[in-house]
Amino acid sequence: MPDIYFLIIIFIALEIFESNWQRSDSFYGLIKNNYTIYKKSILLFFLLNPTFYYSIYLSVTLNNFSILMSSIIIVKFIDISFRLHLMNKIDKDEDISNLIPMDIPMNILLRYMNVIIYPTLFLFALIKI
Repeated sequence: MPDIYFLIIIFIALEIFESNWQRSDSFYGLIKNNYTIYKKSILLFFLLNPTFYYSIYLSVTLNNFSILMSSIIIVKFIDISFRLHLMNKIDKDEDISNLIPMDIPMNILLRYMNVIIYPTLFLFALIKI
């Protein structure tokens, strides 16, 4: 079994990577950054969300399909799906302000909350009770 600390450090590093490429001062700016990548290539968009694949990899290789591990994968899937839905609406020139508030400021806590939440959930998922 791989060293758990190493797996967690990789998880943290990938979460920081995702947070940094999406970085913006507002939630709408975050969606705009995603849309820019989406317009270049949808494959690139999927490649720039490595924690989803890493979570699946961890679940399969560690044979851990607990509720916490599964919830990480499900939430990440819903997140990517929702962003794709928003970008599809932007492509069709539809208004997305009814789905998301445009003026949510992205402070440092909100921007890097995923770096704390997902690796912590992963750590708890590894604890055998």
